[in-house]
Amino acid sequence: MNIPLYIQVKQKITQELMSGNWRAGDLIPSEIELAQSYQVSQGTVRKAIDELSIEKILIRRQGKGTYVTTHNEEQIQLRFLRLTSSKGNKEKLESQLLSFEKTRVNSYVANRLNLRPGSSVYKIKRVLTFARKPLILDEIYISTIPFKGLNAEMINQKKGSLYRLYESNYGIQMLNADEKIKAVSAEAEVSKLLNIKKGHPILGIERVSYTYGNKPIEWRLGLCLTDEYHYQTELE
Repeated sequence: MNIPLYIQVKQKITQELMSGNWRAGDLIPSEIELAQSYQVSQGTVRKAIDELSIEKILIRRQGKGTYVTTHNEEQIQLRFLRLTSSKGNKEKLESQLLSFEKTRVNSYVANRLNLRPGSSVYKIKRVLTFARKPLILDEIYISTIPFKGLNAEMINQKKGSLYRLYESNYGIQMLNADEKIKAVSAEAEVSKLLNIKKGHPILGIERVSYTYGNKPIEWRLGLCLTDEYHYQTELE
């Protein structure tokens, strides 16, 4: 089966990104330059870039060129955050780190991250607030191998923006995620941290986030208070 030329170009561009030749925020070569390099037409390159732009791997800037997306941009940084105020308000997101520890991963999370059960991981627990109101309790697991030297101070320096931290400190770009969502009841610890009664209905969002090559990097469980908020997504 012949692979269409634009898909081959898309794969070559992705390989450049995976190898670190073009990093987050970098301006990539022009369509003409890429066409010459890959020995294809400019239209073929444009189609490949169009798809990578739709996937938010690249971003076009009118009159400036095409760049590798970066989580330093607010619209990209908050791209995976789907909790939206029912009133349409845009509050400032803030993060409070509750704990950071090195531990061993259980079999369930290990399977989701393609790790061996018992592998060394960092466990991060935090509360996210909007307008100083606690709304999300996050429990996050990442392998220690790609994040050597990570510590609580580094997380606090990025003001809780983990994807910015992964990108700027370790060169790991988060591209997409899959989620499982279900309604749950708040247990004692959750009710205390979110200032709600025990048993209060909340939304449980389990997420696995991926980098290039569909490699899983992060598992997290977000427990969200949705009394004045709703989960919003787009279907294609």
